[in-house]
Amino acid sequence: MGSTGKLRAARAGSTIILVALALLAVFASAASAGTGGAPTPTASPPPPASTDGAPSAAPSAGTLSLLAAETTPRKSFFFGYRNPRLSYTLGSTQPQNDIRIDVVNGAGETVRSFYREDVAPNVPNTIRWDGTNPEGKAARNGKYTFRISPQTPTAAATRTATPATTLSLGFTLYGYAFPILGGHEFGLGAGRFGAGRSGHTHQGQDVMAACGTPLIAARGGTVQFSGFQYAAGNYVVIDGKETPNDFMYAHLAEPSPLQTGDMVHTGQPIGIVGDTGDATACHLHFEIWGAPGWYEGGAPFDPLSELEKWDRYS
Repeated sequence: MGSTGKLRAARAGSTIILVALALLAVFASAASAGTGGAPTPTASPPPPASTDGAPSAAPSAGTLSLLAAETTPRKSFFFGYRNPRLSYTLGSTQPQNDIRIDVVNGAGETVRSFYREDVAPNVPNTIRWDGTNPEGKAARNGKYTFRISPQTPTAAATRTATPATTLSLGFTLYGYAFPILGGHEFGLGAGRFGAGRSGHTHQGQDVMAACGTPLIAARGGTVQFSGFQYAAGNYVVIDGKETPNDFMYAHLAEPSPLQTGDMVHTGQPIGIVGDTGDATACHLHFEIWGAPGWYEGGAPFDPLSELEKWDRYS
């Protein structure tokens, strides 16, 4: 946060509605521009993740071939708007097949399995994975691939793509996204965590960016607070899903379209960069609070190394 003590009053209802509509247009533009960060939504969230299913009591399958397979997106985020989605078409020597689809990590370990019965050949199918293991815990960052095989203990489906088909089963999964969709620069000196302030120390990391640059949730979860404070300006706090940490975003140009209690996905728009509250220039003031959370007995810690890591792959 800056040091001018500048106060900005929250806009009244009609103005906020107009601003929210303008924000949606900015978010859609940023999503198509591909300026970094997680993929942002331009419509409603996609269908939910697929159910696991269960192994067949008497599995049966012919000799399988993989006629077409493609995973989208190739870069995915845990609890994001776009779950890793495998679209596939099988060939087989029999009309109905009991198959399993495994999510396999870079070490060759099976992280999640999906069981399907009576799959017909030459019919497109899809599987969506939510980035969790069978216990519901977030999978680790890294490279993954989908593997299709019969439920009977025989070889996996043979890859038989033709020039007109695509066999692309690999993708990467990350737990966090960089929160700024656009050009940015990490603040040094007074912008660093722990820098001196009047009566306290700086509790976050400032990231300089142009006013109006879209902001997204670095980690999905539940909105713990969305409102205005004289120093933070317009700000949002998100209780991260499957992590003990809370994430705070301050100095938003306008009140966030999110409300306290809302569910948020990784990569979802949360507002735009501004200079509301105690700020001397447009930037994001970003905090991470450890367990048990933001003003619940937890304490903030230096987020710079995490931000730099997310920035490298987002």
